Amino acid sequence: MSLILAIDTSSGTSVALVENGQLRAEHNVDDTMKHAELIGAAIQDVLAQAFVHPSQIMAVVAGRGPAPFTGLRVGIAAATMFAAGCGIKLYGAVSLDAIALAALPDLEVSKNVPLLVTTDARRKEVYWALYSGLDENGVPVRVDGPGVMKPAELEEYLLDRNVHPLTTELPVSAANLALLAEAQLRAGTITDDVSALYLRAADAVEPKARIGKAVSG
Repeated sequence: MSLILAIDTSSGTSVALVENGQLRAEHNVDDTMKHAELIGAAIQDVLAQAFVHPSQIMAVVAGRGPAPFTGLRVGIAAATMFAAGCGIKLYGAVSLDAIALAALPDLEVSKNVPLLVTTDARRKEVYWALYSGLDENGVPVRVDGPGVMKPAELEEYLLDRNVHPLTTELPVSAANLALLAEAQLRAGTITDDVSALYLRAADAVEPKARIGKAVSG
Protein backbone atom coordinates (compact mmCIF):
# COMPACT_ATOMS: atom_id res chain seq x y z
CA MET A 1 0.00 0.00 0.00
CA SER A 2 1.39 3.40 -1.03
CA LEU A 3 -0.97 5.94 0.43
CA ILE A 4 0.01 9.61 0.15
CA LEU A 5 -1.83 12.34 2.04
CA ALA A 6 -1.63 15.74 0.36
CA ILE A 7 -2.44 19.07 1.99
CA ASP A 8 -2.56 22.42 0.24
CA THR A 9 -3.80 25.78 1.52
CA SER A 10 -2.29 28.04 -1.12
CA SER A 11 -5.77 29.15 -2.18
CA GLY A 12 -8.65 27.31 -0.51
CA THR A 13 -8.30 24.31 1.79
CA SER A 14 -7.62 21.09 -0.13
CA VAL A 15 -6.83 17.66 1.33
CA ALA A 16 -6.64 14.39 -0.61
CA LEU A 17 -5.55 10.78 -0.26
CA VAL A 18 -4.05 8.99 -3.28
CA GLU A 19 -2.93 5.37 -3.60
CA ASN A 20 -0.85 4.20 -6.57
CA GLY A 21 -2.24 6.83 -8.92
CA GLN A 22 -5.85 6.45 -7.78
CA LEU A 23 -7.75 9.06 -5.80
CA ARG A 24 -9.16 7.49 -2.63
CA ALA A 25 -10.76 10.59 -1.10
CA GLU A 26 -10.64 14.38 -1.23
CA HIS A 27 -12.06 17.39 0.57
CA ASN A 28 -12.02 20.85 -1.00
CA VAL A 29 -13.27 24.16 0.38
CA ASP A 30 -12.91 27.33 -1.69
CA ASP A 31 -12.83 29.69 1.31
CA THR A 32 -9.52 31.57 1.23
CA MET A 33 -9.71 32.96 4.77
CA LYS A 34 -10.59 30.14 7.22
CA HIS A 35 -7.78 27.63 6.63
CA ALA A 36 -7.01 27.20 10.34
CA GLU A 37 -10.65 26.51 11.18
CA LEU A 38 -11.14 24.07 8.28
CA ILE A 39 -7.94 22.05 8.01
CA GLY A 40 -8.49 19.63 10.91
CA ALA A 41 -11.98 18.64 9.81
CA ALA A 42 -10.81 18.30 6.21
CA ILE A 43 -8.10 15.80 7.16
CA GLN A 44 -10.51 13.81 9.35
CA ASP A 45 -13.09 13.73 6.56
CA VAL A 46 -10.62 12.40 4.00
CA LEU A 47 -9.46 9.63 6.32
CA ALA A 48 -13.06 8.71 7.12
CA GLN A 49 -14.09 8.66 3.44
CA ALA A 50 -11.29 6.23 2.60
CA PHE A 51 -11.61 4.16 5.81
CA VAL A 52 -7.90 4.72 6.37
CA HIS A 53 -6.05 4.90 9.69
CA PRO A 54 -3.17 7.39 9.89
CA SER A 55 -0.76 4.49 10.48
CA GLN A 56 -1.50 3.21 6.96
CA ILE A 57 -0.25 6.37 5.25
CA MET A 58 3.23 6.21 3.71
CA ALA A 59 3.96 9.93 3.35
CA VAL A 60 2.53 13.44 3.53
CA VAL A 61 3.12 16.10 0.89
CA ALA A 62 2.58 19.79 1.62
CA GLY A 63 1.87 22.41 -1.01
CA ARG A 64 4.58 25.10 -0.74
CA GLY A 65 2.75 27.74 -2.75
CA PRO A 66 3.52 30.34 -3.89
CA ALA A 67 0.72 31.92 -1.89
CA PRO A 68 0.03 34.64 0.67
CA PHE A 69 1.66 34.16 4.06
CA THR A 70 -1.21 33.41 6.45
CA GLY A 71 -3.08 30.73 4.53
CA LEU A 72 -0.04 28.91 3.21
CA ARG A 73 1.60 28.34 6.59
CA VAL A 74 -1.55 26.61 7.92
CA GLY A 75 -1.30 23.75 5.43
CA ILE A 76 2.45 23.34 5.84
CA ALA A 77 2.11 23.29 9.64
CA ALA A 78 -0.70 20.72 9.47
CA ALA A 79 1.31 18.47 7.14
CA THR A 80 4.39 18.79 9.36
CA MET A 81 2.48 17.89 12.52
CA PHE A 82 0.67 14.97 10.88
CA ALA A 83 3.92 13.50 9.56
CA ALA A 84 5.68 13.95 12.89
CA GLY A 85 2.78 12.42 14.81
CA CYS A 86 2.70 9.36 12.54
CA GLY A 87 6.47 9.06 12.13
CA ILE A 88 6.25 9.13 8.33
CA LYS A 89 7.98 10.96 5.49
CA LEU A 90 7.19 14.62 4.84
CA TYR A 91 7.68 16.10 1.37
CA GLY A 92 7.07 19.48 -0.19
CA ALA A 93 5.95 20.39 -3.71
CA VAL A 94 5.33 23.61 -5.61
CA SER A 95 1.57 24.14 -5.83
CA LEU A 96 1.74 25.62 -9.36
CA ASP A 97 3.39 22.36 -10.51
CA ALA A 98 0.25 20.49 -9.40
CA ILE A 99 -1.91 22.74 -11.58
CA ALA A 100 0.45 22.16 -14.52
CA LEU A 101 0.24 18.40 -13.98
CA ALA A 102 -3.52 18.54 -14.48
CA ALA A 103 -3.37 20.76 -17.57
CA LEU A 104 -0.34 19.52 -19.54
CA PRO A 105 -1.49 16.05 -20.70
CA ASP A 106 -4.13 17.65 -22.95
CA LEU A 107 -1.87 20.32 -24.47
CA GLU A 108 0.81 20.53 -27.12
CA VAL A 109 3.51 22.59 -25.47
CA SER A 110 7.30 22.84 -25.70
CA LYS A 111 10.18 24.98 -24.48
CA ASN A 112 9.41 27.35 -27.36
CA VAL A 113 5.66 27.32 -26.70
CA PRO A 114 5.33 26.91 -22.91
CA LEU A 115 2.22 26.80 -20.76
CA LEU A 116 1.64 29.75 -18.46
CA VAL A 117 0.07 28.87 -15.09
CA THR A 118 -1.16 31.71 -12.88
CA THR A 119 -2.95 32.04 -9.55
CA ASP A 120 -4.29 35.01 -7.65
CA ALA A 121 -1.63 36.68 -5.48
CA ARG A 122 -3.94 39.48 -4.27
CA ARG A 123 -2.70 43.10 -4.29
CA LYS A 124 -3.68 43.06 -8.00
CA GLU A 125 -0.84 40.61 -8.69
CA VAL A 126 -0.53 37.02 -9.90
CA TYR A 127 1.80 34.14 -9.12
CA TRP A 128 3.05 32.51 -12.29
CA ALA A 129 5.29 29.82 -13.80
CA LEU A 130 6.02 28.45 -17.30
CA TYR A 131 6.09 24.76 -18.26
CA SER A 132 7.40 23.04 -21.39
CA GLY A 133 5.66 19.67 -20.87
CA LEU A 134 5.99 16.48 -18.81
CA ASP A 135 9.19 14.43 -18.46
CA GLU A 136 9.34 10.65 -18.90
CA ASN A 137 8.11 10.16 -15.33
CA GLY A 138 5.16 12.52 -15.72
CA VAL A 139 6.72 15.41 -13.80
CA PRO A 140 5.96 18.91 -15.14
CA VAL A 141 9.09 20.59 -16.54
CA ARG A 142 9.17 24.14 -15.18
CA VAL A 143 11.25 26.44 -17.39
CA ASP A 144 10.64 29.76 -15.62
CA GLY A 145 9.28 30.92 -12.28
CA PRO A 146 7.66 30.73 -9.91
CA GLY A 147 7.36 34.48 -9.62
CA VAL A 148 4.92 37.22 -8.66
CA MET A 149 4.04 40.21 -10.85
CA LYS A 150 1.24 42.53 -11.79
CA PRO A 151 -0.54 41.22 -14.91
CA ALA A 152 0.74 44.11 -17.06
CA GLU A 153 4.32 43.48 -15.90
CA LEU A 154 3.99 39.77 -16.62
CA GLU A 155 2.57 40.50 -20.07
CA GLU A 156 5.56 42.72 -20.81
CA TYR A 157 7.98 40.12 -19.43
CA LEU A 158 6.51 37.48 -21.71
CA LEU A 159 6.24 39.78 -24.73
CA ASP A 160 8.90 37.93 -26.74
CA ARG A 161 7.83 34.48 -25.53
CA ASN A 162 5.42 32.42 -27.64
CA VAL A 163 3.27 31.35 -24.69
CA HIS A 164 0.58 28.71 -25.25
CA PRO A 165 -2.79 30.40 -25.82
CA LEU A 166 -4.33 28.54 -22.86
CA THR A 167 -3.41 30.37 -19.68
CA THR A 168 -4.61 28.24 -16.80
CA GLU A 169 -5.99 29.76 -13.61
CA LEU A 170 -7.25 26.49 -12.13
CA PRO A 171 -7.41 26.13 -8.34
CA VAL A 172 -4.78 24.02 -6.63
CA SER A 173 -6.01 20.49 -5.98
CA ALA A 174 -4.45 18.35 -3.26
CA ALA A 175 -5.30 15.31 -5.41
CA ASN A 176 -3.04 16.64 -8.17
CA LEU A 177 -0.43 17.53 -5.55
CA ALA A 178 -0.37 13.89 -4.40
CA LEU A 179 -0.13 12.65 -8.00
CA LEU A 180 2.73 15.09 -8.53
CA ALA A 181 4.50 13.63 -5.49
CA GLU A 182 4.07 10.12 -6.92
CA ALA A 183 5.62 11.23 -10.22
CA GLN A 184 8.51 12.91 -8.40
CA LEU A 185 9.08 9.76 -6.34
CA ARG A 186 9.34 7.78 -9.59
CA ALA A 187 11.78 10.33 -10.97
CA GLY A 188 13.80 10.52 -7.75
CA THR A 189 13.33 14.31 -7.67
CA ILE A 190 11.00 14.66 -4.70
CA THR A 191 12.23 16.95 -1.94
CA ASP A 192 11.73 17.17 1.81
CA ASP A 193 11.91 20.98 1.56
CA VAL A 194 8.64 22.33 2.93
CA SER A 195 9.70 25.95 3.15
CA ALA A 196 6.92 28.30 2.10
CA LEU A 197 7.19 30.19 -1.18
CA TYR A 198 5.83 33.60 -0.25
CA LEU A 199 7.90 35.41 -2.93
CA ARG A 200 7.33 38.70 -1.10
CA ALA A 201 7.26 40.07 2.43
CA ALA A 202 4.37 39.22 4.73
CA ASP A 203 1.49 41.70 4.95
CA ALA A 204 1.91 42.11 8.70
CA VAL A 205 4.97 44.05 9.84
CA GLU A 206 6.24 45.09 13.22
CA PRO A 207 5.50 48.73 14.13
CA LYS A 208 8.43 51.09 13.87
CA ALA A 209 10.00 52.28 17.09
CA ARG A 210 9.03 55.80 18.02
CA ILE A 211 11.88 58.28 17.75
CA GLY A 212 12.47 60.88 20.42
CA LYS A 213 10.50 61.69 23.54
CA ALA A 214 6.95 62.86 23.76
CA VAL A 215 6.63 66.60 24.36
CA SER A 216 4.67 67.40 27.47
CA GLY A 217 2.22 70.25 27.19
